[in-house]
Amino acid sequence: MATLEKQTRNPDTTTTIINGFVDEDELSPIEEVRLTVSNTDDPTQPVWTFRMWTLGLLSCALLSFLNQFFAYRTEPIIITQITVVVATLPIGRFMAATLPITQFKIPGFGSMLFSVNPGPFNMKEHVLISIFANAGSAFGNGPAYAVYIVDIVKAFYHRNISFLAGWLLIITTQVLGYGWAGLLRNYVVDPAHMWWPASLVQVSLFRALHEKEEKRMSRGKFFLIALICSFTWYTVPGYFFSTLTNISWVCWAFSKSVTAQQIGSGMQGLGVGSLTLDWAAVASFLFSPLISPFFSIVNIFVGYVLIIYIAIPLAYWGFDMYSATRFPILSSNLFTSQGQQYNISAIVNDKFELDLAKYEEQGPIHLSMFFAFTYGFGFATIAATLTHVAFFNGREIYERFRASYKGKEDIHTKLMRRYKDIPSWWFYLLLAVTLVVSLILCTVLNDQIQMPWWGLLFACAMAFIFTLPISIITATTNQTPGLNIITEYMMGLIYPGRPIANVSFKVYGYMSMAQAVSFLSDFKLGHYMKIPPKSMFLVQFIGTIVAGTINIGVAWWLLTSIQNICQPELLPINSPWKCPNDRVFFDASVIWGLVGPKRIFGTLGSYEAMNWFFLIGGIGPVLVWLLHKAFPKQSWIPLINLPVLLGAGMMPPATPLNYNAWVIVGTIFNYYVFRYRKQWWQRYNYILSAALDAGVAFMGVLLYFSLGMEGKSVTWWGTGGEYCDLASCPTAKGIVVDNCPVVK
Repeated sequence: MATLEKQTRNPDTTTTIINGFVDEDELSPIEEVRLTVSNTDDPTQPVWTFRMWTLGLLSCALLSFLNQFFAYRTEPIIITQITVVVATLPIGRFMAATLPITQFKIPGFGSMLFSVNPGPFNMKEHVLISIFANAGSAFGNGPAYAVYIVDIVKAFYHRNISFLAGWLLIITTQVLGYGWAGLLRNYVVDPAHMWWPASLVQVSLFRALHEKEEKRMSRGKFFLIALICSFTWYTVPGYFFSTLTNISWVCWAFSKSVTAQQIGSGMQGLGVGSLTLDWAAVASFLFSPLISPFFSIVNIFVGYVLIIYIAIPLAYWGFDMYSATRFPILSSNLFTSQGQQYNISAIVNDKFELDLAKYEEQGPIHLSMFFAFTYGFGFATIAATLTHVAFFNGREIYERFRASYKGKEDIHTKLMRRYKDIPSWWFYLLLAVTLVVSLILCTVLNDQIQMPWWGLLFACAMAFIFTLPISIITATTNQTPGLNIITEYMMGLIYPGRPIANVSFKVYGYMSMAQAVSFLSDFKLGHYMKIPPKSMFLVQFIGTIVAGTINIGVAWWLLTSIQNICQPELLPINSPWKCPNDRVFFDASVIWGLVGPKRIFGTLGSYEAMNWFFLIGGIGPVLVWLLHKAFPKQSWIPLINLPVLLGAGMMPPATPLNYNAWVIVGTIFNYYVFRYRKQWWQRYNYILSAALDAGVAFMGVLLYFSLGMEGKSVTWWGTGGEYCDLASCPTAKGIVVDNCPVVK
């Protein structure tokens, strides 16, 4: 027998102990879960409280607005769930201390009593608020992915899409993932062997925040101080001295050298010596480095060095592969053979399809060496993920999935039996309605999204087939294979010449699966924290609708109110509205949809050799596994994670500036501070991360509404940008590009 773990006895953590002990067989078979998750539950704790609905809806709306607002900026910031977890704790406790405790009857509900303040602010309320908020950050990844389709149609292709079509596209793709999750949750949420490692981080944070505070500085006070500092400092790089965002001193020292600026520019070059004093640049694209484990940082850094400082310089200056010197060394734009930016509008006909005659007249599309390599390494990452998981985690996945059927229920599943489960017909109905609406979108509004009805059914079948195995992989290894390139590639081969059909297929096929995995992760968090399933369902569903609606509303507002948004060549040099994420999404729609993979990576294209990266990526983990078997005592060998190493994170749109800062800050906090000041790290690390994110976000919005909308700006040397204009120039002889010297 094992005694049940007792939590700290304060009003927030009252627990019910069952007979004082639990059978050893009922303990979780996963050690990490046993050490992290409480084996107790108090089913009397209220969850549908006025505080939960108020803070949950407010957090969801605020994160939806902020993440969509910042998505268009040169250095986008994603406000994550952790920020809300930390920020809402003192607010919830303040509401519990100040709101009236009077109870009153609700008309139509008999003798049921209701109070806006049913007692102390408890952990279950807090968890539901965070899940509400998670919908507002598109489950940790920023705004809803389908918004990019609206962005590229209006800002890049300069065509029309109705608000209704955009809203339906966003809502159906988000809710469709919820349908897959509902059908599969019995297989990957309830079983104890499906343990979802990422959920344990959140469980740890909630328990840490709800434990009794010690006499030294409280987490709430530390958060407030750090928030004020971050909020105040951002006025400097965010308005008065924007050059501090991208300090590339090599460019200043060699103001007339193209090669030197290609080496030194953090935004358009290799970023040697570049640095930043702007938290937005540190945390954009790669999220906060304070919440990434050092092992992951090392793998990402090695992959970054491999691509940026080995592969690209050799290919560009050493071998001039694919006539690389005709184009910038680092760019996500598309070019003609003479180094000019490709005129995409000229090859799109009135039906929003490829005009083959105009395409042949302008010539094939060319990529910078950087962009070509990132696609090549993307191919390698897909293959490496499959073989890495198969060789390193295959037996574990199989045994745990088999044990999930044959094994006994653990204590957490038994405790959850107290609560009424969600009827399966809720998910069947939700899935059926979503599919019907999606089919209407693909037929009645087909002229706006291009995807035929069979494309929708194919995407849904693909998402459903992959959701279960990828959920099992994520639940047991914390790795989520990305299938976006595969969906683009397949649809591009089957249905080329139609860019919006391609990205719509990607959103329905890949993102609905990714959303399902995120929903299931939230279900597991609720499982560990003993949240009633129906409460989880309502919070997730309502949060999804609210978040998607605000996403499309903010996007529509910015796209129609900011002149030349997403067009850097027409914007002022220090304008923040350059849309790096949208640029990459647009280029992908051109490569895979409009022109098609056959004309770029296939037999009709220049980059057919990049397909060898699939083979390289597939073989890589096998070699690492064989090396591990040959030298089992070398503990560092299994730490080589090629899917992470080859993935190159978020390049593009992330640049060497972002990587340099992210690696340095992450190493400081998750190696040195974690190793030598572990108590401080344990108490304040996540709090600091949340405060820095929130301070930048709030000041960024304040600066825009108070000064940006009025067109008020400061103009001096410190707001002139990076001063690396020559970094975007080619170095091949005879290539003529505006504002660039011609090499003779």
